[in-house]
Amino acid sequence: MLQRTDNNASLAGDLTVDETPELYRKSLAWQSSSMPVSIDLTELNKTDSSAVALLLEWSNWARQQNQNIEFLNPPDNLRTIAALSQVDTLLGWTSEEER
Repeated sequence: MLQRTDNNASLAGDLTVDETPELYRKSLAWQSSSMPVSIDLTELNKTDSSAVALLLEWSNWARQQNQNIEFLNPPDNLRTIAALSQVDTLLGWTSEEER
């Protein structure tokens, strides 16, 4: 599901309420170490609002470390959830009207 190389990472597969808690636990070390600079979301399949919550949490961790994190290539369903929740800009994504 999560692969990390140097300063980059990628997610693949499903990221729903079933997978998010385990991924959150695996990522807890990022709170005290360096965050990835970017996370590629191209290979994500099924997502839900828990995926958005996890990305927001990671974004917060990065901010606390005075770092930036970029979430690349979000699938349309994840982008829609973030836009409907009005947090798409917090994740660095433009709204549908601006694309």
